[in-house]
Amino acid sequence: MTETVFITGATSGIGAATARLLAEKGYRLVLTGRRAERLERLKEELENSFSTPVCTLTFDIRQQEEADKAIASLPEAFRTVDILINNAGLAAGLSPLQEGSLTDWEEMIDTNLKGLLYVTRRIAPIMAERKKGHIVNISSIAGKETYPMGNVYCATKHAVQSLTKAMRLDMVKYGIRVSSVAPGAVKTEFSTVRF
Repeated sequence: MTETVFITGATSGIGAATARLLAEKGYRLVLTGRRAERLERLKEELENSFSTPVCTLTFDIRQQEEADKAIASLPEAFRTVDILINNAGLAAGLSPLQEGSLTDWEEMIDTNLKGLLYVTRRIAPIMAERKKGHIVNISSIAGKETYPMGNVYCATKHAVQSLTKAMRLDMVKYGIRVSSVAPGAVKTEFSTVRF
């Protein structure tokens, strides 16, 4: 039976690369992001290149109601999520803390932490009921170390590392594996925008 993988932030960078690799391996994919055109282009590419079933959901993970509504709308064939990859994330601003932008801080906290929680809160019960699943949180090397003027971004990624450990403790009794991946700098749209 083909497993279903749910990937947040699949419109570019690590999310899109992960989708391509998993499509090549034959997984059924649910790809999410805010940019509908990019999602549809990626869906078409993957279905044509690998004949893999792909469902796209366009929503902003910072908005709990949007996330809930989108996930609730999944077609029957994609509802049993086997693997959740919490990839969506962003970094905004490069200022010392005392000059930081509250708007940037809220955007990072809402995306990197609250968005991850909103999606996980909807998908994890499906896994717990089946006593099977794997959640992969994409953190960052910034979740293990800090760098100058990366203050709030680093804090959100440290929180992702901590959440991963806590989720693992909470979910082990349900047979759900929880992992994190902490990439360093990667030549992606994220890094171009960031630096």
